[in-house]
Amino acid sequence: MAAKSIYYKATLLAVFLIAFFSNVQAQTQIINGKLVDDASFAPICGATIQMTNHPGINTFSDSLGRFRLMGVPLGRQSIIITFVGYDPLFLSDLLITAGKELQLNNVAMREKIKMLDEVVISAPDRKSPNNEMAAVSARTFNMEETKRYAGSFGDPARMAINFAGVVSTNDTRNDIIIRGNSPNAMLWQFEGLNIPNPNHFGALNSMGGSVSMLNNNLIARSDFISGAFPAQYGNAVAGVFDLRLRNGNKDKHEFVGQVGFNGFEAGAEGPIGKGEKASYLVNARYSTLSVFRQLGLNFGTGGGQPDYYDVNYKVNSSVGAKGNLSLFGIWGRSSFVSLGKDYDPDGQAYGNSYSNRFADYETNITGLSYEHLLSNKTTAKITVGYSSTNEWFDRDSISTVKPDIATPDWHWKFSTQKYSAVFQLNHKLNARHSLIAGVSNDYTDFSILNKRIYAGVDELVIADRQRGLNLLQSYAQWKYRMNDVWTFIAGMHYQYLDISQSQSIEPRIGLNAKINNRHTLGLGFGMHSQMENLLNYTVVTSTPSGHLYTNESLGFIRSNHAVLSHNWKLNNNTSLKTELYYQSLYDLPVESHPSSFSTINLGADATPTLRDSLINQGKGRNFGVELTLERNFSKGLYYLLTTSLFDSKYQGSDKVLRNTAFNMGYVINALAGKEWKFNRERYFSISMKISAVGGRYLSPVDITASIADGEIQFIEEEAFSLRQSAYFRSDVKLSYRKEYRKSSLEISLDLQNVTNNNNIFRQDWNARTGQVVNNYQQGFFPVPFVRFTF
Repeated sequence: MAAKSIYYKATLLAVFLIAFFSNVQAQTQIINGKLVDDASFAPICGATIQMTNHPGINTFSDSLGRFRLMGVPLGRQSIIITFVGYDPLFLSDLLITAGKELQLNNVAMREKIKMLDEVVISAPDRKSPNNEMAAVSARTFNMEETKRYAGSFGDPARMAINFAGVVSTNDTRNDIIIRGNSPNAMLWQFEGLNIPNPNHFGALNSMGGSVSMLNNNLIARSDFISGAFPAQYGNAVAGVFDLRLRNGNKDKHEFVGQVGFNGFEAGAEGPIGKGEKASYLVNARYSTLSVFRQLGLNFGTGGGQPDYYDVNYKVNSSVGAKGNLSLFGIWGRSSFVSLGKDYDPDGQAYGNSYSNRFADYETNITGLSYEHLLSNKTTAKITVGYSSTNEWFDRDSISTVKPDIATPDWHWKFSTQKYSAVFQLNHKLNARHSLIAGVSNDYTDFSILNKRIYAGVDELVIADRQRGLNLLQSYAQWKYRMNDVWTFIAGMHYQYLDISQSQSIEPRIGLNAKINNRHTLGLGFGMHSQMENLLNYTVVTSTPSGHLYTNESLGFIRSNHAVLSHNWKLNNNTSLKTELYYQSLYDLPVESHPSSFSTINLGADATPTLRDSLINQGKGRNFGVELTLERNFSKGLYYLLTTSLFDSKYQGSDKVLRNTAFNMGYVINALAGKEWKFNRERYFSISMKISAVGGRYLSPVDITASIADGEIQFIEEEAFSLRQSAYFRSDVKLSYRKEYRKSSLEISLDLQNVTNNNNIFRQDWNARTGQVVNNYQQGFFPVPFVRFTF
């Protein structure tokens, strides 16, 4: 019970710190920020920033666009920002706490097309994305939302599950399915760099994992785009996470300590040197899953022993009057041991009683960026980065299942090193016309080995390759604001992959019509392409003369995606958004002989499924409708109600139209929360979420082939013809916040799956009994959380 003792000691330490810093209640706090033009990113000097309820509390932005608003009362506050020639900007319900100054980095203001005699101030769409070129299917999110939503665990991917068109039915992982596409069809972008899987236990053949390595204490206002995305983004056909980090406080040192599902965490930020030119921001974390297990709370891993730790950081510095330099990164490591002797058949999602499993993952992402103001209308930014992934897995059989059958051993070791360079230029011709152009290059060295071992002697090599590949991308995009109603966006993206000498030219267009203050119409279309998962290029075809790599000629997966949207602003806080979409997928990798296999169905499992001799001749299509009724946080109340109806089909090389593995058909999410203020220092809130998702399609198990192989085998001629039962889950989160003199305490209890619904996780094969077994997902699971900032 050592872990339990650590947990209690950590709680006692938090209580001690609370008592130490809680002598007198703080009356005011400070808002720091920077104002920029939304098109050129040039700083805005001389803007007025003032509180709406306390007009006497105001300040002005300096020559670098920075401002520091002093004397802001605690609680939910609103500010208005005005500047001659620009639309007024209203920021409401900003959370002001005693333990930390509020940082508002790169607040974007839009220049007026024409000057009006009368200044009209209206609340903007607070969910509009950072990227001004995104016409449809895009929204922003911030750190507070990742903490506020029940069931999110502070994870951006788990938070995005609440958005329309996004699905996940795996409680143990954060893979997300966007509009029926594979989880692998999305792009993670981090401070402008295209990055590998940023999750603990994030396998190379997937884009998700058990726990995010991205720490929400560092995340600034970021974008999530679910389709028809701008020309700036490439090498993806489903969606984009465009993640940004905030800067550390340049005026004072601040600290945070917290304990929750994601781990024991400690963070610090503050100025470096003198003169308010540089700041640092760092957060370190160590896992608590083992602690929860000691407390008798099972997370679906039974006798397995998961362990992980990570560090997020950013160092930012001004360079002269026009430059800014940033160093940023993520480092994380995770490991897992599952011993057959400790296997728990009741609730263990991974493993079995006749094998030992050992896994180890390590990811490093490092970037250095320099941004320079070339003129009041032009900014340039160059970013260089290095990322590496190392994945090692062994599964060793520990007994003979039957006299004539022994399950094979697995061994794989995947290693990648990627070197990246990105250049972007933003130029604003005038209030009507703006341009963005850029080029990026990612060179990846990789070493891949994947093999099965039978009876400890005979080896079947599935993948074995060491080499490099280069992906070059470039883009240009133009935005034309015709008038106050119509906005037209046109762009072109190009990419070239050297390993298969494939190239793609992709037009993107967008059109917005703001009919009035209530109704906005949007239209978006984009051609998109994506290279195949790296593992598929390394698959071995064994011949008498040696190994052949028959997948190295695979070209891009391609997609045409069209979206029509309507946003109805019911009032200043509530909107109803409707989107219709159709996506045509083609050049999907399928087998050269007639079969149902297609890589479109891969990506939601940590175990790779690899086939050789693939060709780009498969097809697919997704279409659907999405409804979002949302009330922004106002007067202590918010809600997000989303409904998605969709259909996802594909054709393998046998030309038969089938359901994809991700064709759930529908998803309904209802999320709501309320915050009560008892006095000037105590707050209580509750957040509730209900999710209902149609069942996934499965392939029938081939019993005879599974017995012979020792691994689960499927009847491929009947692929995805069986459907699981529907998924249902409800979560409740209870939160309490108390403000002290110079510190803040947050305590919450996240009650996962409060109805203890028995959702199916996946089918598995028990080689010992020769039967198919259903593995079930996590039942009721309470997750405590404590956060202390000072």
